[in-house]
Amino acid sequence: MWVRSAMAYRLSFVLTTLGSALTSFLDFVAILIMFAHVDALGGFTVAEVALLYGATSTSLGLADLALGNLDRIGSRIRDGTLDVLLVRPAPVFAQVAADRFALRRIGRIAQGLFVLGWGLTRLDVNWSVGRVVMLVVMIVAGAVIFGAVFAAGGAFQFVAQDAAEVQNSFTYGGNTLLQYPPTVFATELVRGVTFVVPLAFVNWLPALWLLGRDDPLGLPGWVSFCSPLVAAVMCGAAGLAWRFGVRSYRSTGS
Repeated sequence: MWVRSAMAYRLSFVLTTLGSALTSFLDFVAILIMFAHVDALGGFTVAEVALLYGATSTSLGLADLALGNLDRIGSRIRDGTLDVLLVRPAPVFAQVAADRFALRRIGRIAQGLFVLGWGLTRLDVNWSVGRVVMLVVMIVAGAVIFGAVFAAGGAFQFVAQDAAEVQNSFTYGGNTLLQYPPTVFATELVRGVTFVVPLAFVNWLPALWLLGRDDPLGLPGWVSFCSPLVAAVMCGAAGLAWRFGVRSYRSTGS
C-alpha cells in the first residue's frame, strides 16, 4: 500500500529518492575533503576508506529499508494504537516494519553501492573467489546485524516508550563510526564495538581481512569470518527481546 502511494506521484518519488542519496553522500564528501589535505587516514588510503564507507552504508541502507520504521513503535505504545496491530491476523513485528514503508530509502543503498564500486576499482587487491564471497557476506551479514539492532531498539521502547534516539545512536551513529578506519579510534572504543555491541563485524573485521591488514586488537585471523555467526546470535537475542516486549505490553488503560 505504501509503495503504491509513493508511486502515485512518480516525480516526487524520484526527487525524494535522489535527495536521500545526495544527503547521505555528503558524509563521503566530508571524507574526500579530509583526503584533499592528507594522503592517509589512520594508515588507510581513500580507496580503503571508500570500501569501509560503501560496505557499512549499503548494509545500513538494506536494514533501514526493511526495518527502519521500528523506531515508530514508541509513539504507538504511548498512544495505545499498538492495540490495533495486536488484533490483526499478522505478526506485530511485520506490521510495525511495514508501517509507512519508505521506498525512497533505496537512495541510501544506491549511494553506498556507488562509493563501494568506486573504491573497489581503485584498490590494489588480488581478488579471488574467496574475497568476492567475503565481500558479499560482509554486506549481507552487516545488514542483518543492523537489522537486529533496529529490532532490539524497538523492543527496548516497550520499556522506555520514547527511546528512538537511543536506537538511532547505535544504528545511524554506528554507521558513521564504521565509515572510518578503526585505527583512528581509541582502543577502548574499538573493544566496545567488538565485544559489547559487535558492530565491528559489520565491516571492520571482514574488511581488514580483505585488505590484508592486521587487527588493531590483535585478534585471531578466524574472527574476521565470524560476521554470519554474530548476526545469527544478535538476531536470536533481538527476537527474544521483542517477544518479551510484546508480552509485557499492557496498553494505555484508556
